[in-house]
Amino acid sequence: MRSFFASRFVQAIMLSGLFLQIGIWVRNFAILLYVTDMTNNDPYSVSLISVAEFAPIFIFSFIGGAFADRWRPKLTMVWCDILSAVSVFAIMVTLFYGSWKAIFFATLVSSILSQFSQPSGMKLFKVHVPESQMQMGMSLFQSMMAIFMILGPIMGTFVYYHFGIEVAIAIMGVCFLLSALVLTFLPADRKNEEGTEKPSTHIFAEMGQGFKYVLNNKMLVTLGGCFAVAGLAIGLISPLGIFLVTENLGLPKEDLQWFMAANGVAMILGGGATMGFSKKVSPQALLIIGMAVSVVTFAVMGLTHLVWLALLMQFFSGLVMPAIQIAISTMILGNTEESFVGRVNGILNPLFMGAMVLTMSLAGSIKASFSLPSIYVTSAVLFLIGVFIMLPTLKYKANAAPQPNTDEVKAG
Repeated sequence: MRSFFASRFVQAIMLSGLFLQIGIWVRNFAILLYVTDMTNNDPYSVSLISVAEFAPIFIFSFIGGAFADRWRPKLTMVWCDILSAVSVFAIMVTLFYGSWKAIFFATLVSSILSQFSQPSGMKLFKVHVPESQMQMGMSLFQSMMAIFMILGPIMGTFVYYHFGIEVAIAIMGVCFLLSALVLTFLPADRKNEEGTEKPSTHIFAEMGQGFKYVLNNKMLVTLGGCFAVAGLAIGLISPLGIFLVTENLGLPKEDLQWFMAANGVAMILGGGATMGFSKKVSPQALLIIGMAVSVVTFAVMGLTHLVWLALLMQFFSGLVMPAIQIAISTMILGNTEESFVGRVNGILNPLFMGAMVLTMSLAGSIKASFSLPSIYVTSAVLFLIGVFIMLPTLKYKANAAPQPNTDEVKAG
């Protein structure tokens, strides 16, 4: 633990993540509140915010992953943050001259650039964090994200209502610049050793190599199937939480915040617990346990009319969510060679997001035709299918090349 936190890479990447989380959450809630104020709660305009946030994942995730494998990861991350900050300040100028609709581009541009930056960060984890500490690193990241799930909405709302949209946008730009500054303290990008320079190939050829790489790796193919099923399950119920509170439990819609708070607190505890025993449990076992618990929690949440039991299930659902996300990230890194990390990430992530958005978009129609308990039970069944998909992986062995620079990692 001491050597992990003493690492210059860990210190820089965590501080950068802290600035980015502040900027992203202030952006998310300030823009949401601003758009609702400017359009008088127009649902179409509000939905465009989600489109600006999620559409780049489909369009740019694989492209960004492929370029992340070609470019130097540290430099890529620094420039992505700088360009995000430049776009934010450009939007501030546009706002000053009265065109408020440009606000959507603040989300769109930073979301596009994150598709290049995020896989580069995964590559750096592969290079600078020893295999034995990788799961701990993922746990730490997940814990920080869980904390901001609780603090972020409060922070964004406070900034917008007390200082206005201009200050909120300025904070976002400054946070991106601070993140870029912190990232300059990362260890320098590794240069290719003499004689090992990769032949120059077309980007489309490298994309094809990425698909072949995934298809030839049993663990990654299985993980892709699990991603798709989990995405279908989560997308099916994620828009229906408000109906769970009002219909099943007979509470006012405002009480949804307490369920979200229970989930957020549980995610913080779950992230810490996962970090504590990450060395004792394989990522495959961690993922299976997390999904198995989700089977029970989703089914009970859909069937119960007891408030205390629904809150308890919401808590347990949040408790195992970090284990699921940490296990997935660890399995991707542990089973992928460094030169393919970006492309593998770019192939698997859209599988989850695509499946989730598909059932999310159909959730309203499904809700009109089926009862809420049956929908939650269906989601639980999908997670159960995911458990069965993952069970054979307990016998699989990691199929990635050895980590580079482990001597330097241990020394630094």
